[in-house]
Amino acid sequence: MSSLAGKIALVTGASQGIGRACALELAKQGATVALAARSVEKLEAVAAEISAAGGVAKAFALDVASEEAIKSCAKAVLAEFGTVHILVNNAGITKDGLVMRMKLADFEDVLRTNLTGSFLLTQALISPMMKARWGRIVNITSVVGETGAAGQANYAASKAGMIGLTKSLAREFASRGITVNAVAPGFIQTAMTDVLTDEQKAGILGHIPLARYGSDADIAAAVAFLASEGAGYITGHTLDVNGGMYMG
Repeated sequence: MSSLAGKIALVTGASQGIGRACALELAKQGATVALAARSVEKLEAVAAEISAAGGVAKAFALDVASEEAIKSCAKAVLAEFGTVHILVNNAGITKDGLVMRMKLADFEDVLRTNLTGSFLLTQALISPMMKARWGRIVNITSVVGETGAAGQANYAASKAGMIGLTKSLAREFASRGITVNAVAPGFIQTAMTDVLTDEQKAGILGHIPLARYGSDADIAAAVAFLASEGAGYITGHTLDVNGGMYMG
């Protein structure tokens, strides 16, 4: 029997990149997956991929920057599946710029999407986990939330906030058998890193001991582990998946 058979997982930002990889891996491990993102069309393609591999998945529209959309999505997922056992808060955006030129709206948009959205969705789905006295919440943070990054004050602040949120939630929910952990990717080969110049990419690789970019599958494997029974005694932890570029 697959390790996550019988579990219901919700993955945000599941239409592409890390979110898509997490959804595919959780489905491979036997979970039924609720796929959430703004583009339902892209989600349907991921759902079809999961179905073709013998899994079960369903697409749900979600804009994590909207409290109303979060509540609506959570309600729809619970109506469809009855509960959620695993929540992967992955959806996020970047609006990079130097602090001297950064608009307040760009700072607040990134925090609202990356951090506040994770808080609100957790709040909307924690009740069935508490009733079941079992749950797994995995927040996707970033190495820059641990190290900082010039030109990314908003993104780094949102990801550092997710680490603090993870630890606080872990303390609040531990008595109900719910673990809350974070995965901090380093530089992963995705659409977000494809925009970097060759010079920037070479500079980054020089700081990675394993001398390669990570893949979305590397992150998905870490998420699937933290969602498993085998990780039941791990909570409040940030798992660095960065090729050794940061060893905190």
